[in-house]
Amino acid sequence: MTSNPYPLGLRLDGRRVVVVGGGAVATRRVPALLDAGADVLLVAPELTPALRARVDAGRLHWVPRRFLPADLDGAWLVQVAIDDPIAAASVSAVAAERRIFCVRADDRTAATAWTPAVTRHGPVTVAVFGGGDPRRAMTVRDAIRDLLAVRLAADGSTPAQSRPHAPTGVTGVTAATPGVPGVTGRAAGRVALVGAGPGDPELITVRGWRLLTEADVVVADRLVPGLLLDELRPDVELVDASKIPYGPSRAQEEINQILVDRALAGAVVVRLKGGDPYVFGRGGEELLACAEAGVPVTVVPGVTSSIAAPSAAGIPVTHRGVAHEFTVVSGHLAPDSPASLVRWDALAGLRGTLVILMGLKNLAAITATLIAHGRSPQTPAAVVQEATTGTQRALRSTLGEVAADALAADIRPPAVVVVGDVVGALDG
Repeated sequence: MTSNPYPLGLRLDGRRVVVVGGGAVATRRVPALLDAGADVLLVAPELTPALRARVDAGRLHWVPRRFLPADLDGAWLVQVAIDDPIAAASVSAVAAERRIFCVRADDRTAATAWTPAVTRHGPVTVAVFGGGDPRRAMTVRDAIRDLLAVRLAADGSTPAQSRPHAPTGVTGVTAATPGVPGVTGRAAGRVALVGAGPGDPELITVRGWRLLTEADVVVADRLVPGLLLDELRPDVELVDASKIPYGPSRAQEEINQILVDRALAGAVVVRLKGGDPYVFGRGGEELLACAEAGVPVTVVPGVTSSIAAPSAAGIPVTHRGVAHEFTVVSGHLAPDSPASLVRWDALAGLRGTLVILMGLKNLAAITATLIAHGRSPQTPAAVVQEATTGTQRALRSTLGEVAADALAADIRPPAVVVVGDVVGALDG
């Protein structure tokens, strides 16, 4: 009989954690390590686009090759996120020699440490072990989440909707559908287009979280809060559909086909998207593709970064006596691009707030165009990077200087640009 694990909370801030593997499992596990402040070393010949984005943003270190024993020098913990049992065993053998705890995604019985089912409520973190049964652990975790949501809301600590309701019954897996992990033999599947919000995992809606708990397949974008992926059932298929700006991406047609194929195979599919599915999220194209194939679709709105990012930086998009309108535009195309549908000349004549999404690369051209058509270069402007997350940065400037200031400050996507007098409306 295996003895019970000894529960322990690891304080990993600034301490080296090695993750071996760059696939879907690592994509799910790395965000929680980064949230804990760990110094993450990722060892893998290839990475998912979502992990590559974190590398490019300087959030973790990547060694593009197979594991070597020297990779564990100075490590406090190692997570083996590969499905090759021979390679995984070689990593855990090195860890055992050095007395470093090792988590194994391929074989829990061979691991010296387990990752629990986790729920988070602000400073409160609850971790549940199910005696080696992930489904049991997640069922108990979900029940605790419900209880905490009610209790913490009652004393004013956390709103009740901070962690939505999830079903607590355990469903046995029967007659799995070929090619779709975790899918029981349902007659027909369905798709939900779910907005995950601007970055903070607690800003997903109640309904969005409930659908995540029911999903067999999750097709996730780069801007999805990573901690949401960490809380998925272990048998959920995670498809990384990251669209890295000006980098590697899946064609939209391929994403559409994945949604349709998985649903027709009987899966409950959640297309998890940063912000709102219909605010420059191409959710309409995905809905039309599913409708054409006869797949039922549910659309769950999300908190859009066009409002949330300014708000998180202390900027209201409207304010009495300052702005009675706000306009949201995409800046992914330069103003002089023949494919651009934005009337920048008309926007320059508006008095309200202008919010620009995906406009960082073309910011110099955008601001120059607005000024050329009459917007004052002294108009207040701001850029908010990675809004509502622990790495949020906000830069305040003017329309005439904001492009140069953002470049000098090394502001990176995802970032939201705000132009208008509302930028200083709450100052002093």
